[in-house]
Amino acid sequence: MLNNKSKLLNGKICMVTGANSGIGKATAIGLAKQGASLVLVCRDQTRAENAIYEIKEKSGNESIDLIIADLSSQKEIHNLVSEFKKKYNNLHVLINNAGVNLHKHILTEDGVETTFAVNYLAYFMLCNLLFDTLQKSAPSRIINVASSIQAKSFDFDDLNGDNHYRQLKAYSQSKLAVVLFTYEFARKIEGTGVSVNCLHPGYVKTKMIRNFRPFVKYFYPLVGLFMLTPRKGAKTSVYLASSPEIDGISGKYFKRKKEAESVKISYNEDISKQLWEISVQLTNLDFKN
Repeated sequence: MLNNKSKLLNGKICMVTGANSGIGKATAIGLAKQGASLVLVCRDQTRAENAIYEIKEKSGNESIDLIIADLSSQKEIHNLVSEFKKKYNNLHVLINNAGVNLHKHILTEDGVETTFAVNYLAYFMLCNLLFDTLQKSAPSRIINVASSIQAKSFDFDDLNGDNHYRQLKAYSQSKLAVVLFTYEFARKIEGTGVSVNCLHPGYVKTKMIRNFRPFVKYFYPLVGLFMLTPRKGAKTSVYLASSPEIDGISGKYFKRKKEAESVKISYNEDISKQLWEISVQLTNLDFKN
């Protein structure tokens, strides 16, 4: 039986995207141990059910729900939000964790490059579509998983990589977008009782690295010796979701549970505003408080 005494997230509803493996699953286990009622967003039913079994077994927490959605699809994002709101009146923590790292140039059904769509636009959409529920549940928290691999510039002229797609550029630009968005959203929601922060989880040994070029995959067993486990990579996400020390802190970037500096361009408000406007155009969404 789960002992709810001293559980920091007892009675709190927490949504975690990309929760069937890697950092997402480890984050879900950490939140479940803190007493949270979890809503996992996953793409694959079988893998998700296997993950739920493991999370329950390791945490002793039976309060775990599942919504199946492909976050590269804007239609499915709208559907998952609709399904969530039919079942729940509150949301105390939203952890945008899902991500991809593709070596091929692939467009989604909405005509958006997939890495940008999943790693960033899905975060933008979920934050906007779920904000009313988050505000109603305040104090509440949004945690966006970024990376220290952030682009040093933003290529608005070739956002989709149509001219020359490069895997590292697409990935690092999507993670820069997450940081830019986090700072911009924090400014927009100031005073609402909802906070938003982002983080670098560390260099974690997950299945995502297998999508790198063949020579990286070849050295995967050796490189993996120097990488963090998913459990260690999830520590900052769990900390930001549950720690009383984070009360009232918003618009920050964290590493190893400490505030850190992101790349210089991420503090450029003109660029963050430009990214916001493009995101509005791509999703037909805008912030409404």
